[in-house]
Amino acid sequence: MFAGDAYSALIRSRVRLQLWKASISSCTHNGYKVTDTSMGSWFFKTGTLISVQAFLLSVSVLAGQEVQLRTSRNIVATFSVVACDSENRQWGVATQSKVLAVGSIVPFARTEVGAIATQAWANTSFGPRGLKLLAQGKSARDVLDLLLESDPDRAHRQVAIVDREGRVAEFTGEKCLDWAGAKSGQHFCCLGNILVGEEVASTMARAFEETEGILADRMLAAMKAGQAAGGDRRGRQSSALLIVQDKGGYSGFDDRYVDLRVDDHPRPIEELGRLLNLRLKRSEPANGR
Repeated sequence: MFAGDAYSALIRSRVRLQLWKASISSCTHNGYKVTDTSMGSWFFKTGTLISVQAFLLSVSVLAGQEVQLRTSRNIVATFSVVACDSENRQWGVATQSKVLAVGSIVPFARTEVGAIATQAWANTSFGPRGLKLLAQGKSARDVLDLLLESDPDRAHRQVAIVDREGRVAEFTGEKCLDWAGAKSGQHFCCLGNILVGEEVASTMARAFEETEGILADRMLAAMKAGQAAGGDRRGRQSSALLIVQDKGGYSGFDDRYVDLRVDDHPRPIEELGRLLNLRLKRSEPANGR
């Protein structure tokens, strides 16, 4: 991963390198110095005036390399829903992405505390740090503000939080890749980045609100709706569903009521639904979904 300062330094150093290559391999022709480089011919008059076209070509190529480097970082381009069921005291995150094992990156939750999704160029420290702050009684908005204030790369982050009271806070940094944004409602937030368009988040929110049943089914319905609307414009690879409830885990020893991950699959949401049915010991999904 490279921070913004590293990108700028990289571009400057590569421009200097190209200028140096041009200067040492130049020859004189009709009052001009003509240089052959891999990026084309560089022209100098009396050794001082660089061709504007060649210079712009250099910057353009190097800028393209910067974009390639930025998009090759471990960016979790994904769509997710963060939600709580205040009546049944459940909190959860469902997520899908064109990245291996998204469930190991995005979702965090703790019973009677809240749930957090951290994605885009994900700062995974937001999960444990955010839950610790929520456990101190801070609101979702206060926690989000504290996390972002401490992060110099917040422009690359996308985060959503739901606290123990069901209050929601979300943030999409200005440098997240399009389309990136969120749609929130009562006790939930649907968010994503590198999506085909805003309709993905809007369709997810509508599906969550209109679906009846338990929190797991409502979250899965939102994810299916998001995929049907186009989802991640790069494709799909993995998904996860994490829901916590007091003593909801194995033999009541922990709070992990549902903790399912599809790490690598051509249809990860459908596979997640199959696993959810197994977890809930039912043969068909609720509401026909």
